[in-house]
Amino acid sequence: MGKRGWAALVFGLIVIIALTLLRAADPYPVQMARETSFDALQQLRPREAPPGLPIRIIDIDENSLAAIGQWPWPRNTMAELAERLTELGAAAIAFDMLFSEPDRLSAMAGQGGDNDARFAQALAGGPTILSLSQSVRARPSTLVPKGGLAMTGGDTLASLPELGGTAQPLAVLADAATGLGIASLGQGEAGIARRLPLLWRKDSAVFPALGIEALRVAMGETTLVVLGGAGDGAAVESVRVGDFSVPTGPSGDMWLYYRRFPAEMYLPAESVLGQDYQTLAPLVSGHIVLVGTSASGLLDIRASTLGEAVPGVSIHAQALEQILSGSFLDRADWVGGLEIVSFALSGLAIVLAVIVTGPIIGLMVSLLVAAGQVGVSWWAFTGPGLLIDPSFALFGALVLYAAMAFFRFAVTDADRRRIRRAFAHYVEPSLLSRIEADGNLLKLGGDVRELTVMFSDVRNFSALAERSSPSELVAILNRLFAALGAAIVKELGTIDKFMGDAVMAFWNAPVDVDRHALHACRAALSMRAALETLNAEAGREPIAIGIGIATGAALVGNMGFEQRFDYSCIGDTVNVASRIEGACKSVGHEILVTEATAKQAPELAFLDAGAVTLKGMSGREPILLLVGDSELRDSPAFIALKTAHQAMLLDLANGLAGSPALDDCLRLALQVDGRLVSFYAACRHRLDDFARRT
Repeated sequence: MGKRGWAALVFGLIVIIALTLLRAADPYPVQMARETSFDALQQLRPREAPPGLPIRIIDIDENSLAAIGQWPWPRNTMAELAERLTELGAAAIAFDMLFSEPDRLSAMAGQGGDNDARFAQALAGGPTILSLSQSVRARPSTLVPKGGLAMTGGDTLASLPELGGTAQPLAVLADAATGLGIASLGQGEAGIARRLPLLWRKDSAVFPALGIEALRVAMGETTLVVLGGAGDGAAVESVRVGDFSVPTGPSGDMWLYYRRFPAEMYLPAESVLGQDYQTLAPLVSGHIVLVGTSASGLLDIRASTLGEAVPGVSIHAQALEQILSGSFLDRADWVGGLEIVSFALSGLAIVLAVIVTGPIIGLMVSLLVAAGQVGVSWWAFTGPGLLIDPSFALFGALVLYAAMAFFRFAVTDADRRRIRRAFAHYVEPSLLSRIEADGNLLKLGGDVRELTVMFSDVRNFSALAERSSPSELVAILNRLFAALGAAIVKELGTIDKFMGDAVMAFWNAPVDVDRHALHACRAALSMRAALETLNAEAGREPIAIGIGIATGAALVGNMGFEQRFDYSCIGDTVNVASRIEGACKSVGHEILVTEATAKQAPELAFLDAGAVTLKGMSGREPILLLVGDSELRDSPAFIALKTAHQAMLLDLANGLAGSPALDDCLRLALQVDGRLVSFYAACRHRLDDFARRT
């Protein structure tokens, strides 16, 4: 590994350390990403519906409010609700609502506290639980827990969340209830309830969550058991209610694992208060009943990890179902450390992969690392119910790979810029990428290979120059060369040079191009189409071009001397291409090709144009018109024209200038391409080009 490799390794290690420190600091965005990834796991696989758990929600829904009246209902109505649920055999009746003020309807009727007394009597007559709730503006609670608490291990009291200010029920109601529980759901990020505190600390007393208290009352237990670690201030490990043990986080909170509740989970409060309430006995008897509201106006709607808006009371029901079915999620203390170590090791693998094998293999390694992290997270979630964060591993792999790729690009780009600065004055830009990859190209010489060479020239350039100012002429040529050059490059051609109003290009060097003659012909057709578009947009006298294409052997390589050279090609093929481009005007067509070119592009539409004498060359060169693409070649009009064309060639070969077939060709040419008319009109004066040769 060279100096640059060590520099890349040091850079990668710095990025790994920075990301590891970021994860260890665990700022709010990292926490939110982790929480959101856990939400995604639950959305992909919600908790399975447990069979027949004895939990029911009495819902004060919109219909119940319409039937019974606006909230708050009179306490005698709530008393009737509690009495009927007790009569129906509910194992526990937990009210997820506050009764912190005297009944206003009793006061309005001049009845004092009769309704509250009635409600207290109903509460005392059944297994009822009332709620307390955190409230910043309220005073600390004056109530004491209804159940006892036993701790094993160290003193975990300091680890529990502090209750602080509390909205609590009236003393007369609290004294009558069998249990008291905290209805608050804790501080969920972005309003989503992800964890539920099971225990709350108030001085030396501990209040259980509403669901835990309801389970205690339903089971007839008098004491909750908290298992903690060793020493004072120890973390909570689990909470036991009778035979049910609930694993918790260090502060006694429980990870909520949601499922979508079916409609039958809810019983409208109006049905319990209706005349046929006794028919509900099978749905209530032996059940833990949670009384809450789904009415939007009562402001007890929360967001679940499944992306749903749910009543707050249903979250307590979710927790109870998890406890009764044993479906828990856990994120042990050691998981965070494992995630950090795992990221550091996988990050090192990404760094080494990019340095040793390059960005492509490095990307594959990064994707494998990311997929592995996601796979482990999914396996842990669906198997042992362990929450392992995949989000930071994905983020870290992305940032690390991007940083390494950028570092490699920056180093490579710096080298490339140095090469370009050194050689931009000596070689064509199209060759620089080859020079960067192969330094052997920086020496004089070349090799003979088959090329297809193209020359293109503007026909009426002198007249155009006379009518245009220098700046206008430069602008016209720039637009023209941009369009023609784009057509050449699109067909894999190498632009050799721009020469005044002419363009030279060739195919099959410096890189091999399969069927280079076909690519060159297609480029010529595209150049003609691009010129037509420019002429249509210009609003001036149209520009015409001539294009000559030849295929054959040529010497291609670096031409010049050691201090200055150019990548180009020379040979008869180059000369032929240049000469037949010059013959376009006398032949009367803008694209002429040699026989060798046409034979290598049989898909296109060609017509024999005779054999022309080329300046500076002995003998005649057979040429063909390039008329159009394969679609034109297969058209009935072109097939008919080609038949008449063959007959015309025979007549012209026999010196018959007034050939009837020539007249047919002139007529058919209008159906194929009007530009062919000029060619056929010139044929009468080119009899020598079509004469038979011995």
